Amino acid sequence: MKDWCDEEGAKRLREKIAAYWAERGYEVDVDLVDAGFVPAMRSARTDVRSNMINGMPRRRINQDAAAGRQSYRPRSEATA
Repeated sequence: MKDWCDEEGAKRLREKIAAYWAERGYEVDVDLVDAGFVPAMRSARTDVRSNMINGMPRRRINQDAAAGRQSYRPRSEATA
């Protein structure tokens, strides 16, 4: 069984997450936070945190791509 909570496992998980989303055209920031000793686990723990929202990354769009996008129009205005 892989241990994703120790420092080495957390580093592997960080790389795995970043690589997964990079293949799909997304850039995610993944950080490791040392949580220290956790009595319930009887060991130290390293947390993996990211800038994703509800498990989905935020695509970083450059200004040139954003300029070419059409503005939002409600459906009633689009058909009128």
